[in-house]
Amino acid sequence: MTERREEALQELHRRYARLLFALGRRMLHQHEDVESCVQDAFFNAWRHAGRFDPARASAKTWLVSIAHHRFLQELRDRPDTPLELEDWDAPTRSPDPTDRLMAQRAVDGLEPHHRELVELAYYRGFTHSELAILTGLPVGTVKSRLRSALDRMRAALTRAPGA
Repeated sequence: MTERREEALQELHRRYARLLFALGRRMLHQHEDVESCVQDAFFNAWRHAGRFDPARASAKTWLVSIAHHRFLQELRDRPDTPLELEDWDAPTRSPDPTDRLMAQRAVDGLEPHHRELVELAYYRGFTHSELAILTGLPVGTVKSRLRSALDRMRAALTRAPGA
């Protein structure tokens, strides 16, 4: 991917576009916004291919990170419209139900205080500082709990059948 080969971008799109669309639908809910953000994510991956370092992350992780940051920016650019957590957490249709079920199982398997932080950070787009204010926890505690939650989710997904 670091050479900006068109075939590499096409292969990334073939492999991960559905995953990015599913994540985008869960975060943004508006099809047009999701399409635009996913397109931006692939464009940014193409434009910044030289920054990809396979020693730091897989291509999938790198691309999901780019898309996630783009989705968060879209959320921040929207006018403030209060939504309840249940509205954001409503089930969405995913092109691959296995991926969705595995991810949901990993989130559901977290302790409640970890699950709340993951949902607020990754589905609602709150920053570490905002989470500290919302939860009354120190920023360092928020960061360490999120890291612990992600480690637990990664371990659960690694143990999952077919993973």
